[in-house]
Amino acid sequence: MANSTDLLAALGGIGMFLLGMETMTAALRALAGGQLRQLLARVTTSPLRGVLTGAGVTAVIQSSSATTVMTVGFVGAGLLTLHQAIGILLGANIGTTATGWLVTLLGFKLALGTVAMATLLPSALAMLLGHGTVERIGRLLAGLSLLLIGLEMMQKGVGDTTGLLTPDMIPGDGVWGSLLLVMVGLVVTVVIQSSSAAVALALVLLGSGAISVMQAAMMVVGMNVGTTFTAILASLGGSRVMRQAAVANLTFNLVTAALALPILWLGHGALEWIAETADSLTALLVFHTGFNVVGTVLFLPFTQQLVDLVRRWVPDDKDEARIRLDPTLLRDSDTALMAAHAATRQLAGQLFRSIAAAMSSTPDYRALSTLGQTLPPALDELSEYLAKIGAARDHDPVAYSALLHQTDHLMRLAARAQQTSNMPVLSEDKALRRPSLLLAKSLERAALDGLASLDINRLLRIETLLAKRAAKHRRGMLLGEHAGLYGVRDVFQHTDAMRWLQRVLHHVQRIGEYDRAADPVKRDRATQPDPAA
Repeated sequence: MANSTDLLAALGGIGMFLLGMETMTAALRALAGGQLRQLLARVTTSPLRGVLTGAGVTAVIQSSSATTVMTVGFVGAGLLTLHQAIGILLGANIGTTATGWLVTLLGFKLALGTVAMATLLPSALAMLLGHGTVERIGRLLAGLSLLLIGLEMMQKGVGDTTGLLTPDMIPGDGVWGSLLLVMVGLVVTVVIQSSSAAVALALVLLGSGAISVMQAAMMVVGMNVGTTFTAILASLGGSRVMRQAAVANLTFNLVTAALALPILWLGHGALEWIAETADSLTALLVFHTGFNVVGTVLFLPFTQQLVDLVRRWVPDDKDEARIRLDPTLLRDSDTALMAAHAATRQLAGQLFRSIAAAMSSTPDYRALSTLGQTLPPALDELSEYLAKIGAARDHDPVAYSALLHQTDHLMRLAARAQQTSNMPVLSEDKALRRPSLLLAKSLERAALDGLASLDINRLLRIETLLAKRAAKHRRGMLLGEHAGLYGVRDVFQHTDAMRWLQRVLHHVQRIGEYDRAADPVKRDRATQPDPAA
């Protein structure tokens, strides 16, 4: 007969499972380092690659919530477009099913709960006394041990309550009964904030005989929808594009659930056949994985249509030029650094584009005039954000230093860009016109692709050309002034314009150099030896 002790054991098991899952997920993310963040932030080729990346990352860190929150944050920071994010979010739904298979294999079939009791103490000691990789591995094993122990407690607690809860006591037949079970799964997931723990609970109830495989499948459908609540919470208070990503994630899961229910009603015989042939746990996991894979395959060709639909529901922010520095990303310094780097590239692109327009063969100063009002506050906001990252002291020091220098040079370049009186002098001077136009073209190209085409070697060639012409031109101007061909005012104007162009070129070069230093991937490539050497 069930009593309050059994109920407390079941609830305590859920709590221990959640604690173990959180500990293990944090350790996996720490062991993976910045590679997962870099991987997520650089999915640019296709939604299919995004699906594979989202599924892989979620399977590795064992948390779809962590993947979705990270993805929504990256969208808000401008590191990912909405189109790219949708692929990752679709993949996260597939990757989260790996937890169910892990729990079933280790907790149910291998019954490693007793082994976990033995490994918990050495794992905890490694976590508390170790450093670096040893500490992370200890945390990982301690989290896994707690997860398995919690699962065993759930099994025992629920097993003793089977007299109070049987399949015939839970509505499962008919539309309303199915919808009620879906709502139960949704509410459970929202309350405990973990779809992995919710699915594990469903597996425990199913394994104890408290619910049937059909009832468990209905609950899992609701759990899939409930897991979107975390992404919705993460988007609140963020930018509009973050809310768009959360709505896209919710839409996918709602539509997938709507498709899964009739498939369950019509194909329940196949599910029961799998349960009889293998076992009920395997049948549930096959269904959970299957309907997520099928839903992703159906949605994938219509990713752009989903983006368009979500943008109609949640219209884009009219102020597209505003940088997005999400304060919630400050919880992870390396992720916040990536957001700050994206912001510096965005601001540099705006500044480069405006300078290029003003220095072109047909000068246009309108963008530069507008930017003079909006850029300084944005750079101040960026500086404050970097200061908050610096206070954390667990960031990439090389990238952080590079971003500080890059922001400083952006401020100096923005100040020089407002000295527009030098630009007409450059365009009228035959000796300075060519290097001036070459620099303008380089800035224009770099503004189009996020500084990717900002070739330092090309800038050095322009600098060499400018230095030769400036030295020769300066002597010519001084001789001309001595001969009465130029006035003193003309000499000062042209000399100031030459010096201005040299300083602008210097700031652009430094911005490009620090941009590469702030990018861990490009920095690592630069330090690797050339195989052809």
